[in-house]
Amino acid sequence: MPAYVMDEPLAVHFVFPNGREWTAVLDGLPNPGLARDLAKGLAANAHPDGGIGAKNTVKAYAVALRQMVSALAEAGFTGSVPDLTRATLVRYWMASTYTRERETRMLLKGFDAVTGALRPEVRKYLTGNQIQAYRSTSPYKAYTDGEWERLETSCRAVVDDSWARHRRALELAARGGEPPTSAHHSPQDIAWLLLRDGPFPDRPVYRAQTQGTKSSQWDLRRAVRQVRGDLFPHPVVQVAYSVLFGMYCGVVPDGIDDLGLDGLEWTGDTSIVITYIKGRTARESSNLPSRAVRLLERWLEYSAPLRSFAEDKLRGQLWISYSPKWFTTGGGFSPIVGPPSDTDRHRDLVKQVGLVDDAGKPFVIHRGRIRATYHERLARRGWTGRATIDPNHTARTEGDHYVTPTSPAQLDAVESIIEDGQADVLRKALPPVVLSAEQAARFAEDFPDDVKRLELDAVAIAELVGGERDVFTAACADQLAGVHGPAGQPCPARPWVCLLCPLSVFLPRHAANLLRLNAFFSRQFRQMSTENFVRVFGPYADRLATEILPKLSEETKEKAAREVADDDTGLPLRPEEGTL
Repeated sequence: MPAYVMDEPLAVHFVFPNGREWTAVLDGLPNPGLARDLAKGLAANAHPDGGIGAKNTVKAYAVALRQMVSALAEAGFTGSVPDLTRATLVRYWMASTYTRERETRMLLKGFDAVTGALRPEVRKYLTGNQIQAYRSTSPYKAYTDGEWERLETSCRAVVDDSWARHRRALELAARGGEPPTSAHHSPQDIAWLLLRDGPFPDRPVYRAQTQGTKSSQWDLRRAVRQVRGDLFPHPVVQVAYSVLFGMYCGVVPDGIDDLGLDGLEWTGDTSIVITYIKGRTARESSNLPSRAVRLLERWLEYSAPLRSFAEDKLRGQLWISYSPKWFTTGGGFSPIVGPPSDTDRHRDLVKQVGLVDDAGKPFVIHRGRIRATYHERLARRGWTGRATIDPNHTARTEGDHYVTPTSPAQLDAVESIIEDGQADVLRKALPPVVLSAEQAARFAEDFPDDVKRLELDAVAIAELVGGERDVFTAACADQLAGVHGPAGQPCPARPWVCLLCPLSVFLPRHAANLLRLNAFFSRQFRQMSTENFVRVFGPYADRLATEILPKLSEETKEKAAREVADDDTGLPLRPEEGTL
């Protein structure tokens, strides 16, 4: 059950899609009956029946519930939800905000879905529009290039410095051993003990702090803090890693926070596919860039000593750290914590490195802006990896929040992009030209529409059929046409792009390379997540398998198959495009 109501004390316990749990305590309100009814509505809105699928969303709804009960009690209302009238709700919502009205409406709808006990007039009213008007939010503003570079440089400095100190602490531990019973512990012995026993207050190294003179006790405590801080990741260091990870891969903040070790899938020696749950949508996957992979490898090695001492619930989380302050967990006190739930650690990081924005004020780390900046910088490099940045957004929402033009020149550029995109979609919808040997000989007679579309004359047809215009996958009507690159320059497209190119003509002599490409798609499908493969290679693989290869004769394919091996031999690939 995703959520249920507890009576003593009044609370709603949630189990989220990622397996985590949280309890919204609602005890102590002035109208317990109304609070209990609204708690039922809160539980009814849990995922998958409702839109509550993350801890922060529960917190917002719980605050709305408490405020509604308190405000109505202050206005003199003492009944339960079935006693609410339309006039009572209108008075409350008139003094509320759009967000509070939306949240409390959902609580009432959830209650009615479970009990059916709302007044008919209230139920009918809930189906209408809200009283409070929606105020559109400002889109996330991308960081400037200077701010982005300073943020990356600062986080990189924290990461590199902590890693160097961690390596030195491990070297100390390798030279240490069981210390004597006196208070005189060497740094090597302290590192050895901490690596063996963990950063806990009931270990011998801590008990030894009560021995000897006050001066020696103080020196030992200081040495323990120093070695412990070098050996185990501090929350500020963990924040630096997670912020830098977001800058390298552009994953949504809640996906980064909730990422677990079970969400990491190694698809090669230097490639990782991460699977995470975005708070408002379902499970998503992403193939990490090489920089993010290297950072993740370092973090896993860095956090491994601390992870071995963490409780089971924290051990499976990616982001853990040692906090000088003790935090209460289910099993008592533990200094090992997960990712911070507030922005205090981000401010601590900014203060520690002295990071400022372009105006000279303390830098504000906003991970939504980090994600927006990541995609804005990709767009400036000509990135076309997906139709929208976020699968949960429509194209219009995406444009309003990430690429809203602000000048006439930008508007013209956006309109040109739209026109080019529409023309490209139409070109890709054209059926491929696949010819047999006999059809190639009388191409101009049998396929006049294709000849006209390809703008071929007699000389060009002879070159096309004769092989003088061959590229790897097909014969190209005009490699300088500028369909996939600058006009007048040789086409820079990858081999599989020709499968959807309107200038391609496929002939029997291309069968071997087409089969090599088909085998390449099969190998990529085995080592990539389904979502990632469909996004990168899906349209090309579908065109090849369903529209091109079936038009070649079986004899041609059988003869060509004898030349094809199930590896990358014969494919013009870049190093990063190879398969295992």
